[in-house]
Amino acid sequence: MLGFLRRNYEAWYPTEAPKQSNPIRIGLLGTSKIAPVAVILAAKTHPEVFVAAVAGRDVKKTTAYAKKYRIPIIHKDYQALLDDPAIDAIYNPLPNGLHFEWTIKALKAGKHVLLEKPSVSNATEARELFNSPLVSGPDSPVLLEAFHHAFHPAWQKFLTLIDRENIAEAHASMIIPKGIVPSYDIRCKYDLAGGCLMDVGTYPLSCIRMVFGTEPEECLEANHRKLPPGLDQKIDQAFSGKWRFPNGGMGTINADMIADGGYFTSMLDGFPTVALPKVEVKHREVVVESDLPTDQEHVVQQTVVMWHFTLPFVWHRIDIQENHAVRGKTDGKIVKDWVETSFLKEYRGKVGTDAWTTYRHQLEAFVNSIRKRPVAAWIDGSDSIKQMEMIDGAYKTAGLPVRPSITGV
Repeated sequence: MLGFLRRNYEAWYPTEAPKQSNPIRIGLLGTSKIAPVAVILAAKTHPEVFVAAVAGRDVKKTTAYAKKYRIPIIHKDYQALLDDPAIDAIYNPLPNGLHFEWTIKALKAGKHVLLEKPSVSNATEARELFNSPLVSGPDSPVLLEAFHHAFHPAWQKFLTLIDRENIAEAHASMIIPKGIVPSYDIRCKYDLAGGCLMDVGTYPLSCIRMVFGTEPEECLEANHRKLPPGLDQKIDQAFSGKWRFPNGGMGTINADMIADGGYFTSMLDGFPTVALPKVEVKHREVVVESDLPTDQEHVVQQTVVMWHFTLPFVWHRIDIQENHAVRGKTDGKIVKDWVETSFLKEYRGKVGTDAWTTYRHQLEAFVNSIRKRPVAAWIDGSDSIKQMEMIDGAYKTAGLPVRPSITGV
């Protein structure tokens, strides 16, 4: 418990690192709620990063934001930020529908871009963005889609425990309790590329892709729950899906950005539901070498579960359960069976402390890429394209329209 409290205190209230003489100066597009955690907090412990500017369309709101987070430069519009020669990199957490436009403009201005997920509105935009000559040269700006959980050592450890060719099933789930996302939120606006699969659903979708390490062959099922009548019926407030992967394994997801149902009893129906994000991987049964009579065999079926994969620096656990059995080779009769269970945690990576957040690990990789240093993990452009292709395919299978591009960009 003391370790938990100490680690979280250091994560949320870190000691600021002295800045080097020529840090990467980051500018924020908009006054988002995520930037203080994703960039501002992470930058405090990075000696090579300085959050230098913020741009917003509401001058009063932007000024208050800059004052609160001690950001020295205020720009009255997004283009002014991109035109600022003192800014090296841009963080783009704007509504989904504006990602493509302002990322393209930032790249044209020569800025590196840390781009919030989902990268863009649809696969067409993704292909145009990530295949652009703006990012294909050896000295082009760095462009990174911010799937921050992928950079934490706990997630990297989890992946090492997976036998990809032997996966039978992989399931990932993540929800937001009812009451956090109001019906008027930008995430509920189709014209801004909203929807559950474009928000909380991007996490479990990316997880099953990373677990299998390849792309699915087919979307077998895609189900959704729409917003209540009277609201935008093109928006999914919950989404589930099933995909077949090349090894024959099945990947499934469940996501909900307005989850209710309470706990334990139907009397709590309508109350918010709270559940930890989770990825569960079931392997096929395999025969292992054992000193047994020739007419018997030892088989093992392994399941690996990661709890709280999105914010593992707060707390996480990796469960490994092995179901063992000794049985007859011909009749399949069980002679003996038993279960072995172990638990792992991985807070500290090769760099940093155990209090580094997922965002801090992500920022480390972003800076290292800009400085042309090796990175421990990365989300490359082809991966971001395939993520959006999978999202578009799921929407089509569900009978929902692909999220639109804003015309005139």
